[in-house]
Amino acid sequence: MQFQQLQYFVAVAETRHFTRAADLVHVSQPSLSQQVKALERELGADLFQRARGNITLTDAGEALLPLARRILADADTARHEVQELAQLRGGRVRLGATPSVCTGLLPDVLRAFHDRYPGIRLLIEEGGSHDLVRELARGALDLALVVLPLPTPSPALTTVELLREDLVVVSSPEEPRPGGGRRAVDIGDLEGERLVMFRHGYDLRELTVAACRSAGFEPTFAVEGGEMDAVLGFVRAGLGIAVVPRMVAARSGRGLRVTPLTRPGLHRTIALAHRSDVAPPRAARELQRMLLER
Repeated sequence: MQFQQLQYFVAVAETRHFTRAADLVHVSQPSLSQQVKALERELGADLFQRARGNITLTDAGEALLPLARRILADADTARHEVQELAQLRGGRVRLGATPSVCTGLLPDVLRAFHDRYPGIRLLIEEGGSHDLVRELARGALDLALVVLPLPTPSPALTTVELLREDLVVVSSPEEPRPGGGRRAVDIGDLEGERLVMFRHGYDLRELTVAACRSAGFEPTFAVEGGEMDAVLGFVRAGLGIAVVPRMVAARSGRGLRVTPLTRPGLHRTIALAHRSDVAPPRAARELQRMLLER
């Protein structure tokens, strides 16, 4: 019994016509008829009752039809799975992330992904959550690491919470400790402190400013408008202090003093997002799995 013979048998069973079945599978009608007859000889039973203008299934044909369909479906699934595995030898993943996530979370995961799949190009786009959501919606990204809650919730996106991260205060060791030198400070202790602030549209900016206002004061900016690397550099230079994710502070090396915030402190939730209506490519799904299992 040959796979091709099963294809021809199913085509005849569905069209109830040998010529139309031959057109459907792109072979000549004599070739299709010969293969169906060969299948009947192999099985030792007629599969069709052939009358002019009336092709019907025999009992043997009725028994074979669901089995043949299942075999063809399994073969199609196997073909797709192998093709997707082959894709992991090449291709690309387009990943969006906020700059602080790029600094803190991604390096180790991307290194592990690259070691496992060296043929896949990783295209990283940094941006605020609002920009990344827009890029996901228009199909310019496969996945994005965003901060929850989303600035504009979208039913077209699926989000899976990845981690909840504490925020800390960083300052220059050459400058006095914030909050009068205590080992831990609360947001109210930052009143009157000079803050190095991120640019507009940066999730951390909105979170910090909102926390200061909830504590009853307007923050004082020494410098504003920077990206993550610039903000950390300005803090090292003693221009002011900044509120950053703990993971970023831990990876930033020497030249920064880290002061935790007292409970309840400040936190942010990082989520992995993708479009709900389109499954990410196989390579993107593999990176998604590694991020969720990190």
